[in-house]
Amino acid sequence: MFERFTATARSAVVGAQAEAAQADATTVGEEHLLLALLEQGALDPLGVDRAAVRAGLGEARRRGGLSKADEEALAGLGIDLGEVVARIEETHGEGALSAAAPRGRARAAGLFGRREPGPRSHRPFATETKQVLEKSLRIALGRKDREIGARHLVLALVARPGPVSEVLADHGVTYERAERELSG
Repeated sequence: MFERFTATARSAVVGAQAEAAQADATTVGEEHLLLALLEQGALDPLGVDRAAVRAGLGEARRRGGLSKADEEALAGLGIDLGEVVARIEETHGEGALSAAAPRGRARAAGLFGRREPGPRSHRPFATETKQVLEKSLRIALGRKDREIGARHLVLALVARPGPVSEVLADHGVTYERAERELSG
């Protein structure tokens, strides 16, 4: 599938890996792909404020990656997610829910207590990110496009429910608008 990617789309995937490494994430997530696309300027034709989108993604990370739909479902059970986050951060520090897995000093020690050498160079793609890449292929095929470009990646991100598409929607990026205003 990767051979169908344009140079821009390949650059976005490589950029997503760099974003994950910079964040010291254990996997390459959808948000890393979005951040790489933002950095490339792929959403500039939509007038998206890069800093505001980054802030929105940071807030979603702070909530442990839960979507607004998740937050509403919890509220229906009488659970205030804002209060839960506040209490966890009070006990464990700001951004405690942002980390999905132990990192830094908490890395597992190997044989004889040796730690992993430095930051991990390879990070696998999260299942959701793989699904976005597959969806971008389906979108391209459905449109009878020969290649997968940044436009297809953005459309795939917007099409998947969750925090990334919610942040984009908060900034006026809908599937229909992205399809209309972004070039391949």
